[in-house]
Amino acid sequence: MSASRVSQRERVLSLLASRGMMRLREFGETGITAATVSRLERDGAITRLARGLYRLADEELDQQYSLAEVAKLIPKGVICLTSALAFHGLTDQLPAHVWVALSKQDWRPRITYPPVRIVRFPPELLATNVEYHVIGQTPVPIYGVTKTIVDLFRYRRMLGTAVVIKAMRETLRQRKATPAEIAQLAEQAGAWKAMAPYLTMLASYD
Repeated sequence: MSASRVSQRERVLSLLASRGMMRLREFGETGITAATVSRLERDGAITRLARGLYRLADEELDQQYSLAEVAKLIPKGVICLTSALAFHGLTDQLPAHVWVALSKQDWRPRITYPPVRIVRFPPELLATNVEYHVIGQTPVPIYGVTKTIVDLFRYRRMLGTAVVIKAMRETLRQRKATPAEIAQLAEQAGAWKAMAPYLTMLASYD
């Protein structure tokens, strides 16, 4: 094996060890060829997670690793709705899909795995209350608890009112958001008038 191949192989392994996962395009930006990446995959040193997305083969996977995969595959998206709810420990049910918020202008990605559901947010709501959490060494944008509760209510017809009420109750029980914080964000999102009776009822039992 030539010195250049050894060098590129070591660089791939080093980059994945520090970053957790990388796109083929990102390898190319560092001067690493697609042939080197393919060779490492054939050798079993790295694993392809999705089209053009790789990680080390022996890396231990976090339970939320699929969120990191989606963050790499949809860099403009934000983890939302029940996927964000599960991440914050407010439900013990893992969603069948990773819910991702995108702006109305962004293109819809073609991803077969992990399975995703796309929802379209207006720009002012897309950028609100975004937190970054490191999963598998990848920074993942995820909506905070308060924004997640408000968004669940906004999409209650799709997700079911029972899911929303249970999430609101658990949020208040765990004190991860106050009624005032939820009300303020609901007002900004134009959802407070419809949400008020539910939150008032649940807050009275807290």
